[in-house]
Amino acid sequence: MKKKRTTIIGIIGIVAIAVMVIVVFWMQSRKNTDPGEPEVDVSQVMDILLRDIDKTYPPTPKEVLKYYSEITCCFYNDSLTQEQLEQLAERSYVLYDDELKDHMSFDQYLEDLQQEVLSFQAQKIVVSGYSVSAAADVERFNEDGFEWARLYATYRLRQGTEYLYSNEVFLLRKDDDGHWKIYGFDLVEDGDVGTLEEEKVFN
Repeated sequence: MKKKRTTIIGIIGIVAIAVMVIVVFWMQSRKNTDPGEPEVDVSQVMDILLRDIDKTYPPTPKEVLKYYSEITCCFYNDSLTQEQLEQLAERSYVLYDDELKDHMSFDQYLEDLQQEVLSFQAQKIVVSGYSVSAAADVERFNEDGFEWARLYATYRLRQGTEYLYSNEVFLLRKDDDGHWKIYGFDLVEDGDVGTLEEEKVFN
């Protein structure tokens, strides 16, 4: 009886292995013949522009600032077409609070941005990386009937072989749709920016 059970287990094992081999070959064959969704190697710019921010708006102050910082790095890193610059600017502008936008139209924002990009290019300065506040160091508070968040970002600037770091504090406010928007920001001079995430470097 024991020998018979061992034989049955052995047969089941062989059948199982055979089925697995057949499934692997079938999946490999299908992968080679069915184009499915193509794997697209997109640049950092295209990766940002392909995100559907209307459906997947960054859920936290930290994620908003990370997305904003990725866009910022693109402004000063890539050789952008005018169309790409405007598309990125539109994405960045969406992240601003309505009250901030009331004091700065998109056209004015785009004009100022273009001038700053040209200035950076003339000085051969690129924004080569960033880091943002760790989740534990995001300060949240309520004031004037709104939810607010204060957090920091450090940007790494490269000019030739020299590196400089720019520390900035950001103030975000939650809007009526529950989206965190950038209300304002300022440079931090010799201030404590708390604990930052590991720096994300682009080049």
